[in-house]
Amino acid sequence: MNYENILFEKKEGIAYITINRPKVLNALNAQTLDELRRAFIEIKKDASIGAVIITGSGEKAFIAGADISELAVLTSTDGKNFAHNGQHIFTMIENLGKPVIAAINGFALGGGCELAMACTLRIASENAEIGQPEVNLGIIPGYGGTQRLARLVGIGRAMELVLTGNRINANEAERIGLVNKVVSQSELVEAAKAMAKKIMSKGPLAISYGIEAINKGMQMSLQEGLFLEATLFGLLCSTEDMKEGTKAFLEKRKASFKGK
Repeated sequence: MNYENILFEKKEGIAYITINRPKVLNALNAQTLDELRRAFIEIKKDASIGAVIITGSGEKAFIAGADISELAVLTSTDGKNFAHNGQHIFTMIENLGKPVIAAINGFALGGGCELAMACTLRIASENAEIGQPEVNLGIIPGYGGTQRLARLVGIGRAMELVLTGNRINANEAERIGLVNKVVSQSELVEAAKAMAKKIMSKGPLAISYGIEAINKGMQMSLQEGLFLEATLFGLLCSTEDMKEGTKAFLEKRKASFKGK
């Protein structure tokens, strides 16, 4: 499949996606979003892919935001459709069933922050700056930022970031739980790869169900979430992977999971 605005390659069971618009700091436009959609459909279907790492081209930006030239001409109806489209694509990424790791190499602003939050995990380089500055344009985040940010860092910090438009550095983002880890720019992709490899060494069905339990459970009451967890736990108990995992543990050897 051919892409113009993203780079897509597969190595050692990991799909690497790079937003490749460095002249505009990898800003998201309609074409780039559509290419992301197509890439993640391909990834979901490809059983040989166990994890995804997404980053931005160059050393300045992961994604510096949406393409303002497209935003500026939106009508009310267009704007709602614009937001729904981005939300749909980011929700697809969030619920891929495979770990998606954002390697945040610089600015992750607006849509860039929203894409990072839709990923399963986030690793930031020391020079990263993260924020939702949409209020500076007279709008609010439209790709899920108001919802995922509050779930990740709490209502108070989400209110502050969304209403002031302030950017925070990588260390502050780690402190409040917006990113999982901060590393140097030179170590960023390798750190993401190491995390992906560690996750891929576990049972793939357990990984997929773990993602589902957390993501769906966050939208439920505690009792509903506990019921979902027990249901998924029960399903996993009938799998070959569960039998192999417990047998390997008792035999003091490394498990060989098949995703069955």
